[in-house]
Amino acid sequence: MFGDMMGMMGKLKETQEKVEATKKRLDTVTIEERATEDLVKVTITANRKVQEIKIDDRLLEDKEELEDYLVITINKAIERATQVNETELAAVAKEGMPNIPGLDSLFGK
Repeated sequence: MFGDMMGMMGKLKETQEKVEATKKRLDTVTIEERATEDLVKVTITANRKVQEIKIDDRLLEDKEELEDYLVITINKAIERATQVNETELAAVAKEGMPNIPGLDSLFGK
């Protein structure tokens, strides 16, 4: 039993290290979201850090329209980045978890 516990602890530590490595890797994964007619383009990492925002000159004349496009496009980018982030981290966590009864239902197995 003690050996099983030590093996489980080692596996959990290894999984934690893989999760941290995955988080670092997700800083390099970029998601690009574009508004209608490419008037706004947002580039964001899978860890939800905005890297770049490009705005078409046509929007510079209408502040309210620009604000609307920015909010919509940034929110879509964050939503997509969150999906990628959660999927990647869940896969790593599930791979490294010991067989604990009931745990599969948490990860949708």
